[in-house]
Amino acid sequence: MFDFEQLKIAIIGLGYVGLPLAVEFGKHVPTYGFDINQFRIDELKRGFDHTLEVSEQELKQSQLLNYASDIKKLDESNFYIVTVPTPIDDFKQPDLTPLVKASESIATVLKKGDIVVYESTVYPGATEEVCIPVLEKKSGLKYNQDFFVGYSPERINPGDKQRRVTNILKITSGSTPQVADYVDQIYNLIIKAGTYKAPSIKVAEAAKVIENTQRDVNIALINELALIFNKMNIDTEEVLKAAGTKWNFLNFRPGLVGGHCIGVDPYYLTHKAQSIGLHPEIILAARRLNDRMGEYVATQLIKEMVKQRIQVVGARILILGLSFKENCPDIRNTKIVDMVQALKEYDLGLDIYDPWVDSTEAEREYGLAPVPKLEFGQYDAIVIAVAHDQFKQMSVEAFKKLGKDKYVLYDLKYVLDKEDSDIRL
Repeated sequence: MFDFEQLKIAIIGLGYVGLPLAVEFGKHVPTYGFDINQFRIDELKRGFDHTLEVSEQELKQSQLLNYASDIKKLDESNFYIVTVPTPIDDFKQPDLTPLVKASESIATVLKKGDIVVYESTVYPGATEEVCIPVLEKKSGLKYNQDFFVGYSPERINPGDKQRRVTNILKITSGSTPQVADYVDQIYNLIIKAGTYKAPSIKVAEAAKVIENTQRDVNIALINELALIFNKMNIDTEEVLKAAGTKWNFLNFRPGLVGGHCIGVDPYYLTHKAQSIGLHPEIILAARRLNDRMGEYVATQLIKEMVKQRIQVVGARILILGLSFKENCPDIRNTKIVDMVQALKEYDLGLDIYDPWVDSTEAEREYGLAPVPKLEFGQYDAIVIAVAHDQFKQMSVEAFKKLGKDKYVLYDLKYVLDKEDSDIRL
């Protein structure tokens, strides 16, 4: 029924997830990388990836990969992989608009025998309840008769150069046993770590959404412990190091929980749970606590400045790092922004410096303009907010040179030894 020799793949969405997939498949079979952003297509054709996930050399090695911003160019494709973002709206509800629009676009070129695989994170049931009806309505074809569907959740870790798409085990699934087998075989063309074939699309969807929910809940626990220990004047890092000597203690650290996965995925699960009459207390409590950490960090900093008799109003503060994690330009759902907004309420000056982040993107997304270089002797407070290698490599003296004669150094990421900073989370 499905012919490997006739396989032509189309990747819909060329972001952090889609591009690495397209590059790997493009080494083996004819592949189209599709994105509605013409600027993105143009930069990839020039051999540049602004997400820094794929190098110029890797792009050149993918000789069977072509790019398109016109969906009609994909009309000869027969295996579609959807990797568009699935964000949340201002009310913390799933925003499936990109997924729906991608499905509508695919439906215009969908043919009998084609397979559509979704990788975007969704709640269990979304593929069958939302995506498939769109494909059927717009194409006029019948699900599991004319076309078929699979789900293989993405496991990309932005900025991680060791765990790449090919060496991370991949979950696969399909709408029929035969399709599930075929989808699994397709991914095994590129996934060296192997695959795990889930028994259904819903199981694969649920597995993905709980991976990050589990991390979110665990980090929330450590954040709450940090609040308790800070109140008791106990160093949280020292407590965690001591507790970590037990073989089964989980190694989580407190911090700002942002990004497109951990800070978003739990809301997809809680949305579905509430729609079927269940109130997920632990998951929502963890989300609320983690979402408040930016404000808490800002308050901690201001209290320390007051304690050291540093004038808060009119003060200049330097925040080192804007991306949601280290060594990565990804600013999606970065919680550094929450800290920034909380600090702005105190009528002070804020500079943000991040050598990884594109200033134009930061301006467009958050209205923030990172400074292009560091100034010495200008700041009343310095916050090490992201543990980029550039900051880890700085000496204590280098940090001191940034501050005025009297300043507060807040090491949010434990970059420095305890005695070298004024305050830690």
